[in-house]
Amino acid sequence: MEVSSVTGASRSGSTQTAATTAPSDYDTFLKLLTVQMQNQDPLNPIDSSDYAVQLATFSSVEQQTKTNDLLETIHGSMSAMGITQLAGWVGKEVRAAMPVQITDAAPVSLVSSPLVSADRAVMVVKDADGAVVNRVDLGVDPGEFVWDPVDIEGLPLADGLYSFELESIRNDETLQTDVMETYATVSEVQSSSLGPLLVFPGEVAVVSSAVAAVRN
Repeated sequence: MEVSSVTGASRSGSTQTAATTAPSDYDTFLKLLTVQMQNQDPLNPIDSSDYAVQLATFSSVEQQTKTNDLLETIHGSMSAMGITQLAGWVGKEVRAAMPVQITDAAPVSLVSSPLVSADRAVMVVKDADGAVVNRVDLGVDPGEFVWDPVDIEGLPLADGLYSFELESIRNDETLQTDVMETYATVSEVQSSSLGPLLVFPGEVAVVSSAVAAVRN
């Protein structure tokens, strides 16, 4: 989460430096061009069209620099606007393909979306280290369901971050494995280079554009 604030500060510094440097570089260029004109060979003067090309080239570069600075400013404004609009999501449940922080073995809401051609659907539960702690056979009908977090022996899962994958199987062959969508409560909204981020318990962060649903 610190990365977002550091990135924002770095951007501001970069924009300010570019804005300060561009006019200085342009003045230096004009001085060098003047010296070049004053010290050219009188018998073989530089074609005036060459000066025009140099001026046009530098002006184009300068304009591009200003355009980039403007785009940075606009992006910052849009990010701030996005955070303001998404602030109302704090405290609400959001559905996205993401890990979930499990505490006190509280039930988890998940969404199963197996392939239409599958004759079996298996949910694979992994801990924060990527180790499989349970495999649960689900029906092939898509939809939301609530699962009590238990391991393969039926014991409640320890507190921690867990991810869920859905294996679509046909004739005992895994056709496809997808990250399952889960519901979690938004605890914070932050800005980032990717756009507004929604932060959930367990320091899980998801780009707002990846959200599939929001509810109270």
